[in-house]
This record gives sequence, C-alpha cells and structure tokens, in this order.
Amino acid sequence: MNKEKSVLLVLTGGTISMVQDTHTGALRPADAAMFREYMPELLHNNIRVEILPFEPFIDSSDMSPHIWSRLANIIYDNYPAYDGFIITHGTDTMAYTASALSFTLENLAKPVVLTGSQLPMGVLRSDAKENLLTAIEIATEQDEEGNAIVPEVCIFFGEKLYRGNRTTKRAAENFSAFKSYNYEPLAVAGVHIKYFPHLIRYPDLRKPLVLHTEINQNVTILKLFPGISEETVTAVLNTNGLKAVVLETYGAGNAPTNDWLLEALKNATQRGIIIVDKTQCLSGSVEMGRYETSLNLLQAGVISGYDITTEALLTKLMYLLGECKNDTERVKQLLLKNLCGEITIDNE
Repeated sequence: MNKEKSVLLVLTGGTISMVQDTHTGALRPADAAMFREYMPELLHNNIRVEILPFEPFIDSSDMSPHIWSRLANIIYDNYPAYDGFIITHGTDTMAYTASALSFTLENLAKPVVLTGSQLPMGVLRSDAKENLLTAIEIATEQDEEGNAIVPEVCIFFGEKLYRGNRTTKRAAENFSAFKSYNYEPLAVAGVHIKYFPHLIRYPDLRKPLVLHTEINQNVTILKLFPGISEETVTAVLNTNGLKAVVLETYGAGNAPTNDWLLEALKNATQRGIIIVDKTQCLSGSVEMGRYETSLNLLQAGVISGYDITTEALLTKLMYLLGECKNDTERVKQLLLKNLCGEITIDNE
C-alpha cells in the first residue's frame, strides 16, 4: 500500500487568496474553508493537504525580511511532518521571497514551491487552480527511494517550474508572469510533468537542514542611467549604516568613466562598503575587465555579480551580512561562490 503523501500549504496572501463577495462583487481575502470550497480537489486526491493561513494576509508589496524569517521557521519547525511545502504568495515580490528562502534553508532536501495567480481564484478564468494543484503534485513527487524529485526552493507559474533564486517577474498581466533568463526551467507541466534532473540541485542527504535567519537589511540598489548626478551617487553611498550596494550597470557590467563616479565608488569600497556589479540586462552575465568601462570598476574595488538576478543578489547580501557579521572579507569571498545555484561560475 502506497504511503499517503502530505504537504503543508502556507497561505500568505496575494491575488490567489482573493475571492469575489457574492453580494457586493468586491474581492476579499479567503480563509482556509473558502480555499477548500473553491478547490475541492484539495480533498479528493491521495495527498493530505494541511492549510496554515497567515492572519492577517500580507500584500505582496508589504513583504519583508521579517516575514522571510517567519516562513523559514515555519518550514524548519514542520520539516519532519511533511513531504513538501507550498507557499501562496503575491507575484510582485515572490522572486525576492524565493531567493531569500534559498539562502536561509541550507541543505534543503524537500521541495518548497512558491506559487500564486494573476487572477483571483474566485474568477472564472483564474489561473489559480492549475498553478496550485500542479505545485502540490510537484511538492510531493518522489523517486523510487522516497527522495524528493525537486528538493529546492522553486517558483511554479504558468506551466514552468523555475529555481527560485534564478527567477524574475517579467509581466504584470500575462499568465506566464515569471521567467528564469539565465537558467532553464527545472520542469515543464503539460499533460505530464517533465523534469530535467541535470538542472536540479541535490542536497547531501547525510546532513540535516540548517536554518539561517540572521539578516542585515543595510543594503541598497543604485541603478546607473545617462545623466545620473554626482549628488545622487554621493547621497546613496553615504547612507547612514550602509553595508552593501547592488550597482546596476549597463551591458556586460559597464559604467560611465566619469572621474567623480569612480572616485565615489573607490572611496566607498575603501570605507568597507561592498559594491557588486549587476547588469541591468535580464539575460547575460557581468564580464568585468572585458571593456575599459568595467575595468575601471574593478580597479575601484567593485565585485562581479556574474549572472545573478537582482532579487537573488539583494537577498544574498542581506543573508551574508547577517551571517558573517562584520567580516567584510568573508562576505566578499562568499559572494564569489555559488552557494545554492544562484549564479554560474565558470571555474566551478
């Protein structure tokens, strides 16, 4: 007799959690009972689905590191009891949450799948049911030895399963709202779900899950643009308490050659502020030193971000600064390492 599979469904909020009031027509948050009412399939399959709703629900725009830690603790505390975990989440900041969880849950051996929808589950054409039910199947899929097929933090949306820390929201209205520009999908859902094991990252099953929830939020993003002023750059780099900067550059990691800009960046790195070069392009990688305009950044002490997403880089910095405390050199070393599949390093 096959063992009943189990999944913990954590409802944080977002569009997927909204239903239409039958009297007023207005959208309002659904509770666990409504979820089961709108999705009776949750009760009529061979998977036990336990629902844990946040009270109150959280709008995606209000997501924060505090809630990332709360989610990580929920998974850690319930880890032995379930085969997999689903987190319903608003789409706007889903990639940030998925990236953060990939760092906070070290040596993860069970699926943590984030999903949501572009239309509320109570709307006729909603994509909520397909996204959620497929995510549940993926979260409980196991091989012949009982090990998870995809033991990663992932995002499932619009028929594709992506590594969470490789994913970016690309569309506000399309059902295919997310894309992983520098890494292929881990699975594609059609009539059957096709997995790609050579792309999936597997843990060391001899080691336990390790929880990391120390996060330092003293990080910012500085996006370069033609005409950016010295006053703007100086103000950002002199923010009180600032520890690290995601420097969004052009093309393969290029920046203007203005003396004042390079001097401002050099002064900041000499003060111990970590600056990481991240291309503004959605696909491709930073190649520092390829052009003179990025060689100057290298000489100013700026670090390459390779092909990492902005979401993953920001959360990786928060995680490393929290874990390594004031050891700036250790943070720099780990930024240049692929910790959980977030970047492609040629020499690995």
